[in-house]
Amino acid sequence: MARTSTRRARRAERANSSASAGPAYVTRRIQHVDLLKEEELVKLEDQADWLIEEIGIEFRDDPMALQIWKEAGAEIEGSRVRLPRGLARSLCKTAPTEFSQHARNPERTVKIGGAHSVFAPVYGPPFVRCLEKGRRYGTMEDLEQLVKLTYMLPALHHSGFVTCEPCDVPVNKRHFDMLYAHMRWSDKPHLGAITEMSRAEDSVEMARLLHGSEFVDQNCVIMGNVNTNSPLMVDKVVTQTIRVYCGAGQGIVVVPFILSGAMGPVSTAASLAQALAEAMMCCAFSQLVRPGAPFVLGNFLSSMSLKTGAPTFGMPEPVLSNYVIGQLARRLGVPLRCGGALTASKLPDAQSSAESTDSMHSTAMAGAHFILHSAGWLEGGLVTSYEKLILDADRLGAYQVLLSGLTLDDNALARDAYREVEPAGHFLGCAHTMANYETAFYDATMSNSDSCEQWQEDGSKDAAVRANERWRTMLEQYVPPEIDPGVDEALRDYVSRRKASMDDAWY
Repeated sequence: MARTSTRRARRAERANSSASAGPAYVTRRIQHVDLLKEEELVKLEDQADWLIEEIGIEFRDDPMALQIWKEAGAEIEGSRVRLPRGLARSLCKTAPTEFSQHARNPERTVKIGGAHSVFAPVYGPPFVRCLEKGRRYGTMEDLEQLVKLTYMLPALHHSGFVTCEPCDVPVNKRHFDMLYAHMRWSDKPHLGAITEMSRAEDSVEMARLLHGSEFVDQNCVIMGNVNTNSPLMVDKVVTQTIRVYCGAGQGIVVVPFILSGAMGPVSTAASLAQALAEAMMCCAFSQLVRPGAPFVLGNFLSSMSLKTGAPTFGMPEPVLSNYVIGQLARRLGVPLRCGGALTASKLPDAQSSAESTDSMHSTAMAGAHFILHSAGWLEGGLVTSYEKLILDADRLGAYQVLLSGLTLDDNALARDAYREVEPAGHFLGCAHTMANYETAFYDATMSNSDSCEQWQEDGSKDAAVRANERWRTMLEQYVPPEIDPGVDEALRDYVSRRKASMDDAWY
């Protein structure tokens, strides 16, 4: 019994060291998977150029966007925008290949692009799920708890934004409370609101209060994440968000959301070229707004069940698309967002594990730089799961080790160990093992490698139960990061004044 208690204590200590420091982002030291040959990539790029030149992209409901395009030499027909071949790609050249998004804690600042990867949690679900309460609409309490958990998980480098939709707060006011939650209860970088121009403006203004106006004028501290309205349509949510964020020198992530067979042709190749065309046009637009503004090219391409119309995840077609969009983004010279731990499963079960693993592995090997939906995603993005957030984050730690590559220094080659240990001996107690045992292998705290007897003594808990225990303990141990009281007061005052200036709106 004493041995069991000691073992439980050690396991609890490991599992609850969640707030321990980790790298602010991943620096990649292994090669990407390059799926297509040069001539194949050129063929896809030619298809994207053809779409831009011959078919065109709709830019609707934003006269200012059309005026910007007109001044750049575009052919405008109603709200249809066409560009001469090569102009979009040329405009994209001023977008940085790599940039930093600064956190209020400088040690949490991330680098996006180049050899770097940043993991962020699920974004957008209106529902949440946990073992005790099941599936339900998300609340502000849920959002705050998820922000705190993300802050405490070292393998999540970025706080995201809509970790769940707080449906108990009016639609026109919830972004204030969400922004404050990310700014106050975490010191990791985060995204801002995008659903309406004024909400994007509020996001940038609150970022100025948090970081200081002069610093924001010179540095990226906040980004917006928007989807094109595929196929081949960019609405005012996208263009106005770009004008607000990029106009202030901040970053923008633009993601064509394409279910092949619905918002794009049923063939993966055609949908890939369409995604490149849509994203490239938005990148070009961002650079017309402000040359040098940070831009992340997104791709959310999924297959679907042609029997039911439901999206499917972790399937071979979107896995292939991750690899290809990685190559296309590198050729364009912009950072990439794609993939994540995606699944259609309703629970953190075997299906979710298989689909999320295939999706996430291809994302990592494709060279994605900003990976939204890295943890917590269930039910095709409708649900944020507390337990899956914990389980996914545990695997993200393994991806950090994988992407960091193989060390080949003198310590790694361990010649002294061979001199100490005789042939047919063992290395368990040698000096090299004792000096390296704490860091030699990744410790997957949510995996149970005990014997069956030990596992049974501890309650025969499956992964979801272990994850549930962990996130609840983490919240009990949560300590908020320090913040300047004057900054905190300014943020609270801004939120209070702006919310008081408008009536509640629930749609």
